[in-house]
Amino acid sequence: MAERTRRRSSRRRERQKKEINYTFCILTLALLGFGLVMVFSASSGIAQSKNESVYIYFIKQLIFAVAGLVVMRGLSRIDYKFWYQKWVVLLGIGVTVVLLILVLFVGKEGGGATRWIGFGPITIQPSEIAKFTTVVVMAKWLSDYKGDIKKYGVMIKMLLPAMFFAVLVLLGDHLSGAVIIALVGIILVFAAGCKFSHLFFTGVAFVPLLVIAIALEPYRVKRITSFLDPFADAQGTGWQVIQSLYSIGSGSMFGVGLGQSRQKHGFLPEPHTDFIFSVICEELGFFGAILVILLFVFLVVTGFKIALSAPDRFSSLLVCGMVSLIALQVILNIAVVTSAMPCTGITLPFFSYGGSALMVNLVEIGVVLSVSRQTGKKL
Repeated sequence: MAERTRRRSSRRRERQKKEINYTFCILTLALLGFGLVMVFSASSGIAQSKNESVYIYFIKQLIFAVAGLVVMRGLSRIDYKFWYQKWVVLLGIGVTVVLLILVLFVGKEGGGATRWIGFGPITIQPSEIAKFTTVVVMAKWLSDYKGDIKKYGVMIKMLLPAMFFAVLVLLGDHLSGAVIIALVGIILVFAAGCKFSHLFFTGVAFVPLLVIAIALEPYRVKRITSFLDPFADAQGTGWQVIQSLYSIGSGSMFGVGLGQSRQKHGFLPEPHTDFIFSVICEELGFFGAILVILLFVFLVVTGFKIALSAPDRFSSLLVCGMVSLIALQVILNIAVVTSAMPCTGITLPFFSYGGSALMVNLVEIGVVLSVSRQTGKKL
C-alpha cells in the first residue's frame, strides 16, 4: 500500500513538471486579447483617413497573434536547454548581426525612422530580434562563467554581449532599442551576482556617451527640449506629448467609452502603435488604465517567480531576461505617453500594432513557459 502511494506521488510530481504555468499563460492571453480589441479601436481613425476598411489593422494584427500563439505553444513544449546549445547561440548571433547590418543599407522607412527590413509582404524590425538574442547570449555567457563576478573587471566583461548588440542597434538609429538592450544586460549581470555599486558607477560613466548620442542627432535634441516644455512648440515637436496628455485627461475615471476616442481621429499621432496607451486611458479611463497596468504587474511578478524556481542558473537568467524585456518596454512606453520621459519609439507589448514586435513577445512567453514546465510548481 505504501509502495503504491509512493508511485502515485511520483507520477503526480512528473505530471506537474510537464505542466506549464497556467497563471502566466492566462495572463498572456488576457493581455493579447485586450490588445487586439484596443488595436481595432485605436486604428479605426487611421484606417478611415486612408479610405481603408476599419478592420484592416485588426485583421493583420490578428494574423500575427494567431501565428505567434502557434509558435509560443511550440516553444513551450521544447526543452529550454535547446537555447543553451552552442550552435543555436552562434546561429542566433549570426542571423541577428546580419539583419542589423542589412537595416543600415536596405532599411525601410516607417514613422520617420529606418528600422525595418522588407521581405516581400513581410516586414521585420531587427532590433526586436536583437533584444531576444541578447538575453539568450547573456544567459549562456553568465551561466558558463565560474569565476567571481563581483570583481569590477569581470562585470565589464560580462556586459560585453549586451554592449555589442546595443551599439549595432544604435547604428541603426534606434536609441530606445539600444537603451533597452543595455538595461536588460545590466539586470542580468545584477541577477547573476555582481555588485550594485559597480553597476551604478558604470551607468554614471555611460551618461556622457548617451548625451553625445542625443547631441549628434538634431531630432533627439528637439525631443529633449519638447519634453522640458512641450507647449513651447505646441504645433511642432510638442504636438505628440500634448495630444497624448489631452487624450489621457479626457478619459477621466471611467473613460468616454470603448471606440469613442476623439483624439485618435487625426489628433494623436500613432494612436495604434506607440501611443495606444493614451487611447486606453481616453476610452476606458483611469480604471481601464489601472487594469492594464495590473495585468502587466501580475505577469512580471509571476515570471520572476518562475525564474526563482527554475532548475538551473541558465534557465533562471533566461526567464529573468525575457520577463525584464517586457517589463522595461511597459515602463518606458507608459512613461513616454504620460510625459514622464522624452518621446521615443517604444511600443507597448501585446497592445501596440506591429507584427514583428508581437511575434517576439510571444516567442519570449513561449520560452518562459518551457522553463515553467521544469519547475515542478504551479504558481
